[in-house]
Amino acid sequence: MAGFTNKGKMRLLETLRGVALPGNFYVALCTSAATPTADFNTLSEMTQIGTSTGYSSGGLSVAKSAVGFTAIVEDDGNDDAELTIKDLVWTASGGTLGAARWAVLTDDNSTEADRELWGYYDLGSDQSASSGQTLTLSGFLLKLAE
Repeated sequence: MAGFTNKGKMRLLETLRGVALPGNFYVALCTSAATPTADFNTLSEMTQIGTSTGYSSGGLSVAKSAVGFTAIVEDDGNDDAELTIKDLVWTASGGTLGAARWAVLTDDNSTEADRELWGYYDLGSDQSASSGQTLTLSGFLLKLAE
C-alpha cells in the first residue's frame, strides 16, 4: 500500500494559494511499529530504524527537482497522475541495516520529529541489508487519483 497523507494532500493544494513547497524532501525508513494512514501528520508518529549501521536519522534528502523526482506521468486511461522518486540507496555498515517496513516522504522541517508526513510506501515485509550490502528503494511512486 502507498499513499498520500491528508497533510500531504493539503500541502499540495496550498500551492494553488501561493504557499511555497519545502526546499527539499526526505525519505525515512521506519519499522513496523506503526502502520501509517492518511491521518498521520508527523514523523514522530513513526519509529525509524536504528542509526548505528548505515542509516542516518531523518532519511535521505530528495531535491525538489527533476533529479529528485525523476518522472511524472499523466494517465488518462486510469484518471490519475504519478510521480516517481529517484532510486534511494542505503549501505549497511558495521552490522545489519533494518528492519525497515515503511518508507515515508517528509518535508524538511529542521526539527526532525515535526517533519510532516506527505506520503508513505509499504515495503511489503521487513527489509534488511547485511554489512556491506545495500538496501535500495526503487520505483517509489506517488499517485494522485480522484
